[in-house]
Amino acid sequence: MFHSTLKLLQKAQRGRYAVPHFNINNMEIVQGVTRAAATLRSPVILATSEGSLQYAGMNYLYSLAQTASEVTPIPIALHLDHGQNEEVVRKAILIGYSSVMIDASHEPFERNVQKTKRIVQLAHRKDIAVEAELGTIGGAEDTVRERKIQYTDPNTAQEFVERTDCDFLAVAIGTSHGAYKFAGKPSLQHNILSQIRRRVQVPLVLHGASAVPRKIVVLAEKYGASLQGVRGIPDAQIKKAIANGVTKINTDTDLRLAFDAAVRKALNNSPRDVDPRHILGPARDLIQHVAEQRIRLFGSAGKAS
Repeated sequence: MFHSTLKLLQKAQRGRYAVPHFNINNMEIVQGVTRAAATLRSPVILATSEGSLQYAGMNYLYSLAQTASEVTPIPIALHLDHGQNEEVVRKAILIGYSSVMIDASHEPFERNVQKTKRIVQLAHRKDIAVEAELGTIGGAEDTVRERKIQYTDPNTAQEFVERTDCDFLAVAIGTSHGAYKFAGKPSLQHNILSQIRRRVQVPLVLHGASAVPRKIVVLAEKYGASLQGVRGIPDAQIKKAIANGVTKINTDTDLRLAFDAAVRKALNNSPRDVDPRHILGPARDLIQHVAEQRIRLFGSAGKAS
């Protein structure tokens, strides 16, 4: 059985740490992430995007996550990330996800309220939590189209939560999806975040917050990747966001970079080896290493009780 995403986040809110959310696309990513969480005794949220569902299928990824929850002695929740297609969101609710995100942030405010409220009413009947987004995260990743950052307005956030009854809220404070996040120095608007925290009681979520670790980028480039201009969110900015009330932080890009770097290295070092286990195993190991770094940063290590 999956754990309640909402309960994990409410506990994190009381404890002033963040629960790690990791996007999954295949078995190796699931194993790397859950091994990291088990090693550090951290709760973890596994998440599927609409793009990952198009690639692998909801039933396959649901089953992988379910198996992980059965064999790993830590709290694991399953979340639908950036659900824009309402039919996909409804299917995730029916199959038994712990939580779903309805992302209507690109819509006008009233339309966002209406779509979010409709999903909330459906999900709550099955005791499933709902994440919504107000304001827009920058960049592009998966099926989320490239768009400019539109900061979340604190006063509007309060109205939005009250009218929709959403369970947690993704806010836009300057983060950006993908590896190519910024043209200049990243700077999150912590003043906006602290104002939202004072007005909104539900847990807050940070998207587009990958670190883009320099060591992983260098490794990938050593074996053929072209990653000029990639840039992530510094650890100090993440710690400050957690101190200002963020209790769920999404990571996807860092896992992709680790997977890419490890596979490139394996293929380069053993060009005659065609065993997929030898090619993908190192990717799983490097993903575990990256996930452990994120868990330590978020302060969730040792919180899997």
